[in-house]
Amino acid sequence: MHSNLESRSVQQKNLRRVLLLTGVFMVVEVIAGLFTGSLALLADAGHMLTDVAALSLSAFALWMAGKPSTPENTYGYHRAEILAAVVNAVVLLLLATWILYEAYDRFGEPSQVLGLPMLLVGLVGLAVNLASLKLLDGHADESVNVRSAYLEVMSDAISSLGVMLGGAIIWTTGWVLIDPLLSVGISLFIAWRTWALLSQAVHVLMEGVPTGVDAREVGRAMAGVPGVKGVHDLHIWTITTGLDALSSHVVVSVREDQDAVLQRLQQLLAEQFGIEHVTLQIVEQGSDRIRIDSQSSRNVIE
Repeated sequence: MHSNLESRSVQQKNLRRVLLLTGVFMVVEVIAGLFTGSLALLADAGHMLTDVAALSLSAFALWMAGKPSTPENTYGYHRAEILAAVVNAVVLLLLATWILYEAYDRFGEPSQVLGLPMLLVGLVGLAVNLASLKLLDGHADESVNVRSAYLEVMSDAISSLGVMLGGAIIWTTGWVLIDPLLSVGISLFIAWRTWALLSQAVHVLMEGVPTGVDAREVGRAMAGVPGVKGVHDLHIWTITTGLDALSSHVVVSVREDQDAVLQRLQQLLAEQFGIEHVTLQIVEQGSDRIRIDSQSSRNVIE
């Protein structure tokens, strides 16, 4: 628990640093986009604006997730991270649609773009994005929320590369159609990466089986534990990234040491499948008695 709190604190600190870097550069990019006339720069600035909102939401969600549980919210506020990831993904998809629309107009009526300033701003943007990615890299696998922020910044890095390429081509050849062309590429990349994130977050909200966990395999492993005669009503879901939960009915013989069976089941689930939030109902074979047991509480109904 202590390590989780420490990791969450570091995540929050690094998110605030990335938010500061992104916010400052967004202002620079808006000014540069208006000055150069580059749609790619303005599109990237718009992307930066959504990043500022998304990173703010991510930092807020991490803070909420760290709040203790209450009688009204017995799981605490862990799902705030997943909700933030969904909101971020939807905003990114809307942004990608807007960029495609603007690029379509530019193909019909090409605008004059200043190549060299566009190139230089793209170079600075790439440096900011790489610094931000470095801050978030160690936490991208620990939280869907942080991963969404990581993908936001990665999309910006790709956008910055596109801006640099477009600026260089316009500066050397004067071919301004490269600007809307690159904008289309940037928007399609954003949509592709975001859809995978949105699908994962929605899967969590729908309480689907955690990615990488086979419910049938878990059921077979539980049924193979000495003393277990059967397993049914098995449910496995994710509360938030890194926190999976399981509930099930487990049939045992009346003569079995039920405490020993429960201990073996909990050890199996924790060590083999990484599931530590476990609630099990013991159903005695040949009896109407049901025993409910979990890691955090023990209630016996005779």
